[in-house]
Amino acid sequence: MLEEKKHFFRDQLLDWYQPEDRPLPWKNDKNTYAIWVSEIMLQQTRTDQVRPYYQRFFKYFPDLQSLAEANEDTVLHFWQGMGYYNRARNLLKAAKHIYFEFEGRYPEDYHAWIGIPGVGPYTAAAITSFSYNQPNAVLDGNVFRVLSRYFGVNTPIDSQEGKKLFQELSYQLLDKNNPGLYNQAIMDFGATVCKARNPKCEICPFQQNCTAILEDKVAFYPVKQKRTQKKKVKLYYLHLTDGKRVFIKKRSTSGIWPGLYEFPDFESRAKMIGDLQLLFPKEKIKLKKTADLRHQLTHRDIKAIIYQCHLNTTDLEKKKDWLLVETENLTNFAFHQLMKKYFRIFNH
Repeated sequence: MLEEKKHFFRDQLLDWYQPEDRPLPWKNDKNTYAIWVSEIMLQQTRTDQVRPYYQRFFKYFPDLQSLAEANEDTVLHFWQGMGYYNRARNLLKAAKHIYFEFEGRYPEDYHAWIGIPGVGPYTAAAITSFSYNQPNAVLDGNVFRVLSRYFGVNTPIDSQEGKKLFQELSYQLLDKNNPGLYNQAIMDFGATVCKARNPKCEICPFQQNCTAILEDKVAFYPVKQKRTQKKKVKLYYLHLTDGKRVFIKKRSTSGIWPGLYEFPDFESRAKMIGDLQLLFPKEKIKLKKTADLRHQLTHRDIKAIIYQCHLNTTDLEKKKDWLLVETENLTNFAFHQLMKKYFRIFNH
């Protein structure tokens, strides 16, 4: 019975799939570089969000050499807006590794790709099935959702047991002759029909066999473990300017927003005032609260309070690890999303 259900699923899925129904810039492309870049972008960002960023990024870095020869700040600048910047750093690190150490030759199979920075099991499976037509099954959020609903899997998808179970099931279902086609089909089906919200069960080709539909439990799947509560974080930022120039700083390579730019930050408003008085003893320090923002990260609930301080002095030499830049040049730096949110409000 289960084997029949598996065969029915594979056959119906491939009958349903029409590649032209969901055109994407990287789709139906055997170019390993294009597939690799798109899959890194798609790791933690929705497809509809990735499209414009991919096109912009690919225009500036059209091939492996152009990316491998770039510096980190430039790559981060063209990555702005997608978040999870470690993806961009790993992409750059991997490009340099492949271009300079492998002489531009890409890894040839799944296990070789796993050794590349930023490439995990899902990404390796996607690259090798789409570019090389190797029989490796992808397992992303869409696949988890489709399979858990169709087969009625109650094992949490984010548990080790669940990951192993779904990996085995995905491989059993995979069309070994057309793995790339099958992988694209199941991901497209999850993205357009078996959606997380408002699934289109009325047009689903699996209606007669889908466990979730038959048991009226579509919203129940996929099952996940209980989430841990987000850590609350409070940040104090200083928008220090003389009207034409502003101080910014680069975050460390560890912690949240590694290597991105922001205003100088402080433990408290009192610490901010104290440091300013030490840095500019001849100036009268006045702080104006310009923003009180909330920002959500995967594991953090951030509250940011931003104060502006305007100094008339023309003697704004470099202070601490801060950079003094022309206000009109701020767009040349890769700021994290919270800062970009502030700029939108402040410049409105």
